[in-house]
Amino acid sequence: MCWWLNGAVWTMMMMTISIISFVQADDPYRFFDWRVTYGNISPLGIPQRGILINGQYPGPDIYSVTNDNLIINVHNDLDEPFLLSWNGVQLRKNSYQDGVYGTTCPIPPGKNYTYAIQVKDQIGSFFYFPSLAVHKAAGGFGGFRILSRPRIPVPFPEPAGDFTFLIGDWFKHDHKVLKAILDRGHKLPLPQGVLINGQGVSYMSSITVHKGKTYRFRISNVGLQHTLNFRIQGHQMKLVEVEGTHTVQSMYTSLDIHVGQSYSVLVTMDQPDQDYDIVVSTKFVAKKLLVSSTIHYSNSRHSHSSSANSVHVQQPADELDWSIKQARSIRTNLTASGPRPNPQGSYHYGRIKISRTLILESSAALVKRKQRYAINGVSFVPGDTPLKLADYFKIKGVFKMGSIPDKPRRGRGMRMETSVMGAHHRDFLEIIFQNREKIVQSYHLDGYSFWVVGTDRGTWSKASRREYNLRDAISRSTTQVYPESWTAVYVALDNVGMWNLRSEYWARQYLGQQFYLRVYSPTHSLRDEYLLPKNALLCGRASNKHTTP
Repeated sequence: MCWWLNGAVWTMMMMTISIISFVQADDPYRFFDWRVTYGNISPLGIPQRGILINGQYPGPDIYSVTNDNLIINVHNDLDEPFLLSWNGVQLRKNSYQDGVYGTTCPIPPGKNYTYAIQVKDQIGSFFYFPSLAVHKAAGGFGGFRILSRPRIPVPFPEPAGDFTFLIGDWFKHDHKVLKAILDRGHKLPLPQGVLINGQGVSYMSSITVHKGKTYRFRISNVGLQHTLNFRIQGHQMKLVEVEGTHTVQSMYTSLDIHVGQSYSVLVTMDQPDQDYDIVVSTKFVAKKLLVSSTIHYSNSRHSHSSSANSVHVQQPADELDWSIKQARSIRTNLTASGPRPNPQGSYHYGRIKISRTLILESSAALVKRKQRYAINGVSFVPGDTPLKLADYFKIKGVFKMGSIPDKPRRGRGMRMETSVMGAHHRDFLEIIFQNREKIVQSYHLDGYSFWVVGTDRGTWSKASRREYNLRDAISRSTTQVYPESWTAVYVALDNVGMWNLRSEYWARQYLGQQFYLRVYSPTHSLRDEYLLPKNALLCGRASNKHTTP
C-alpha cells in the first residue's frame, strides 16, 4: 500500500517524520505499509510455503522519482526475524537502513520497523529482497524503479508501457530445509526450475502489446545462483539502462543476466501480428532449465500457449566467449543525463589516481568437516551485534578492523572471522575480482556503483591494466566474474558507512563469501553520514544502548 501525502495521512506523516534523522523538506515523501506473511504458492506446480508482502508474491513494485523520500513500514508476521535490503539503492550517508545483518537489527516476529530512505541522485531499475537466512528462496522480493525528475532529459522517448520482469532459479524445497542443509555443512542441490515473476513451468500469462509501439522491460535476476539468458522470440532488444546508468543503445537478440543484476531494454513490436515467446533459460550449467511467457499482439487472430518443453533455445558454440564479448559491449552513454542534468561522462574516472588496489579471490574448503567459502582466505561469520551498531556505540570485540587482507595469502588455509576491511572516505579503489574456480561468480557492493573497467580469462597482472576501458566503462553495482577469469572495477569511496561486499551466489554468501567495507571519515559530520535513526532496532550487545535524539 502506498499513500501520497494528503490530509487523511497527515497524522501518520508527523509521527513518521519524528523518527527520521535526515528530513529533506524540499523532496516528496511516499509512504508504504507492508505486512510480511507466509502463504501458499505453487511456482513449479507443487504447493510450498512462500513469503508474501501484502498478500502478493512477488511483492509490490516500488515506484519512485529521483530524490524521493521513501517511508516503508514493514510488519513481520513470520515466525522468525526478517529484514529487507535494497539491491543497488545507494542509501547515501545512511548504511543503517541497508537491511543486512551487518548494519540493521532484524525485525523480530510480531514487530515492525519503519525504513526511512532517500533515493538520492539515482535513477534506474533495481529490486528489493529478504536478506536473512535463505528467505530469498521463498519470495519476499519485488521490483524497485527510480524515474527521472520531469526536467531531466531521458535519452529515449517515453515508452507505451513499462514492465517489470523478475527472473530467477527456484527450489522446490522449503527455505528452512535449504538453510538446514547449509547449516549442516553441505552444498545445496541444484535448483529445479526457473521463474518469471514468480511463476515457472505452468506460467501461462501473456502481455498484450500493440503493433508499432515500443515498450520498456526492466529485468532483474533475483535468483540464488544461476546466470540466466533472456530473449524475446523474433524481436531485437535495445539496451538503454543498467542498474542506474544509461547505456550506449546497442541492439541484442538475447542478454546474459547474472544473479543480482538488473537490465532495462526497449522492444519495438515490429513483427507480424501473432504471439511470441519470452524465454528465460540457464547458462553455464550442464542441465538446462527454462521457462517461457508470451507477448500477444492485440490484432492477432489466434494465440498459442507456450510450453517450456516446446521452446528451443539455440546456444552459441562457445557460450563463455560469447558472454564475455557481450559484457564488454555494454558501455556508458557519455552524453546522456543521469539523475542530474550534467552528462554521465562528465566524471572522468580514468584520470583519477588509484589510492589502493584490492585483489579479492574466492575459495571453497571444508572447515571442521563443513563446507565453507571465503574471500582472501577469510570466511565471514556474523558477529553477535550488527557491525554498524558496534561501530557507532564503540562496542569492543565484535569485529577487528583489517581482519581480511587486501590480497590473497597462499598456503595459509581458510579461517573463520567477522571480517571487516577499513577504507578512507574519498579514496579511489581498484578492485580485482580473481576467480580461479570453474563457475561463474557474481559480486555486489552495497552503497555504491563501480566502473567495470576490464574482464578477461586467466590471472590478472599489472599488465592487464593495458586492456582497461578508461573512457566509457559501464557503472553498476553487481558484476560477474567468469570461470578461471578476472574482472576489474574502479570505485570512488564517496559514501561513508558500513557496506556489505558479497557473493550473490546465495549459498556461498551464507557460508562466508562476503565481508564488510567500513568507509570512514574522521570529521564525524552530518555532511558525511547521518546519525543513527531514532527508531533503530537495538540488539545483541547494543540492546542496552540508546539512540541519539
